[in-house]
Amino acid sequence: MNLKKIILSLIFTVTLISCGAYSFTGGNTGDAETIQIDFFPNQAPLVEPVLTQRFTNDLQDLFTRQTNLTLTSANGDLHFSGEITGYRVTPMSGTSAQTAAQNRITVTINVRFANKLEERDDFEKSFSFYSDFDANSQLTGSVLENALDEIVERITQDVFNASVAKW
Repeated sequence: MNLKKIILSLIFTVTLISCGAYSFTGGNTGDAETIQIDFFPNQAPLVEPVLTQRFTNDLQDLFTRQTNLTLTSANGDLHFSGEITGYRVTPMSGTSAQTAAQNRITVTINVRFANKLEERDDFEKSFSFYSDFDANSQLTGSVLENALDEIVERITQDVFNASVAKW
């Protein structure tokens, strides 16, 4: 009976320890301990004032929540910089009266990623996503908030996946 308990305890311990190396978020930060995420200025022809702060904060929040990295303002092991290069609203689908039934807001962000510990992981890449909304709605208030929530969440997740999840 004691032998069964010892064997089960060993199996349980080995299983628990082996699962410790796996990250449920899919992020692999290697030996990196710090992350620097610079402010992403809006250089798009059409500027949405809240977008720069929102994107920068959401990207910082994502990395601090899903990794064990410490956010720093300089000399991070992982470094993100870039700019918002596109913000546009376009009509998407028409009605029989030849008016727009839906509009689409699209945001494009250029991201430069530098990994001081693994330079082969460095990249510069554009990330873009969109959200559709009813053409009869004004792009203000909750309509704008919901669209930006969807867009920023998707782009920040794509940046995370491209940099530390290697997807």
